[in-house]
Amino acid sequence: MTGTGAERPCPETGGTTDMTTDPTNQDRQLVWDGCLNVRELGGLPTLDGRRTRRGAVVRADNLDRLTAEGWTALQQYGIRTVVDLRDAADHRPLLPRPEGIELVRVPLDELAGSAWWERFGELDGTPLSFLPYLEHCPQAVTAVVAAVADAGPGGVVVHCGAGRDRTGLAALVLLAAAGVTPAAIVSDYLLSAPNLRPLWAMLARPDQQLAIDAVLGRAGTTAEAALSDALRAFSPDAYLPAEGLAGVRGRLLG
Repeated sequence: MTGTGAERPCPETGGTTDMTTDPTNQDRQLVWDGCLNVRELGGLPTLDGRRTRRGAVVRADNLDRLTAEGWTALQQYGIRTVVDLRDAADHRPLLPRPEGIELVRVPLDELAGSAWWERFGELDGTPLSFLPYLEHCPQAVTAVVAAVADAGPGGVVVHCGAGRDRTGLAALVLLAAAGVTPAAIVSDYLLSAPNLRPLWAMLARPDQQLAIDAVLGRAGTTAEAALSDALRAFSPDAYLPAEGLAGVRGRLLG
């Protein structure tokens, strides 16, 4: 990829989308102290002309870094369920989780199994991993959907470490289930890279986006194309159990 990242190809039109002025991305970023990559999955356009409901589902990076102010902001936003997509060993919170916040674990890396990692592990951290995961790990994907669909009253936040890969897959599935347009789903995914740049600087590590772009380049594709391929192959009505599908649509669409 080249350029600043402010303009991206639009998979529906073949043109470009200005990421800084795209109305589907305005006012969805949330500030929770300790996190860098938190945003609403509400306010996104659906294929039938509606918008997803705000306050229903939020995507985030590592909630372990939340300060007391961050947890207060999460609670004040109405979040009552945390869906953690990491393995249990990765859970090292700075502060205890406040009372009234339920934790549900769906460890996507562990649930993929050793055979998946042997075959597709080199794609981990890139959107090229999404389609193989959908194809070979349906039980794990449906567990994410069930965690969101079955959550109690209040908002749900889905998170992993960076809020880009495991959370990106979960967001793709949830938004596709709600009928969000492919262009909006792709646009949402692309917001994570600039949000995470300060993290790599703080950790004194190279920007991971460089490694991701290298893998995509060797495959002769782009993030947008990889995501579009996954969306074309993913049929929520055929893939997901009816109860989970109805629950996600009810939560995201009201």
